[in-house]
Amino acid sequence: MKKTLLLLLIILPFYLSIAQTVNGTVVNNLDQPIPQVSIYLDGTTTGTTSAVDGSFSLNISNIKNGTVVFQKDSYDTFTINISEIPNKTIKVELLKAKTIEEVKIIPYTEAAYRNYIQYFLDTFIGYDQENVKIKNQRTLKFSYDKENRILKVKSPQTLRIENKKLGYTVDYNLVDFTADFENQTMRYIGTSFFTETKNTDKIRLNRMNAFEGIQEHFFRSVFMGTTKNDGFVVNQITKFPNEKYPTAEELQRLKDFAKDLKNKTIISLPPDLLDISSRKRNEVPYKIAVTKSQIPESDYIKYTDGKVILDYDHMMQINYKKYFYELKKGKSVKSNIPVIQTSYLHPEGHTFEIYVNGNNSNPEEMMNQGEFASTKIEKLLPLDYQLGD
Repeated sequence: MKKTLLLLLIILPFYLSIAQTVNGTVVNNLDQPIPQVSIYLDGTTTGTTSAVDGSFSLNISNIKNGTVVFQKDSYDTFTINISEIPNKTIKVELLKAKTIEEVKIIPYTEAAYRNYIQYFLDTFIGYDQENVKIKNQRTLKFSYDKENRILKVKSPQTLRIENKKLGYTVDYNLVDFTADFENQTMRYIGTSFFTETKNTDKIRLNRMNAFEGIQEHFFRSVFMGTTKNDGFVVNQITKFPNEKYPTAEELQRLKDFAKDLKNKTIISLPPDLLDISSRKRNEVPYKIAVTKSQIPESDYIKYTDGKVILDYDHMMQINYKKYFYELKKGKSVKSNIPVIQTSYLHPEGHTFEIYVNGNNSNPEEMMNQGEFASTKIEKLLPLDYQLGD
């Protein structure tokens, strides 16, 4: 989740603490207390709110890594890593958020909302929009850059998401949503707090099926050193340039021509640009091949100062044989027929600390594809979820 600007943090000694807690107050720029600030461990069910006098106490016992979020609508969100604040008394100042400017070079418009709301729901929520709904959907703001084909979505308010299938409501603070249609990429980042609303046999089954094989499941196995026993097979992928894909120079020619078209009546591309356009549409920038099968954890994991570090120079393919859970006579049992799921990670020179809960130190930089990328809000579980809960 995204680390925001540190506005003010005053750390005071706190000698009487026994449990691992964070205590303090939340104030505004006039040093006045702010009540009802949501204070939570990002991506979990652990949270609290500030009292009338701005005071709060958050129990984070046995939690070593993660981000504590201070969030209230109309204020800038503040985040800080747990490692900086256990058993401390802190004072956090929140500043009033600047309203999203409606008049910009690329404005946020109602037309953009209407044109792209369904795309946003499909890529952010997922396809089970009957059971997973944003209760305050109309607070979303949409901006579309036609020239560069980039869609941006922001929300001035915390999104209140109801997931009936998994039995949670999710308070989601959407920091950024960007879809680049030109390069066919999409990413979103934000902070989230989960509240359990229902817990039945069916819901627990749904949660188990949502968890098995996702990225957090894989990273938990990596942390414990049990990827092979847990059913994950990791292969090394090498990327080879596709000679048929247009060069950077050719792509720029195509882009420049498209700009010139705005003021001309030309309705067809010259043969050479038509060829570039066709190759861009039908080819991929690179081709991939498995160059090393069933690589051991020691190839991509390093242990430094008690930390588990993912450090690998290649793209990784992760295959997982998934057996879906079924309810039989009131018990959850695995089906007999598996589904092979394939995912890809792109560490490629970047390093990530892996945490016991399946999160990592730089989730916004972790590029993934395949099954891992399909884990949208409809399948999102708290980081403190345990199989069977």
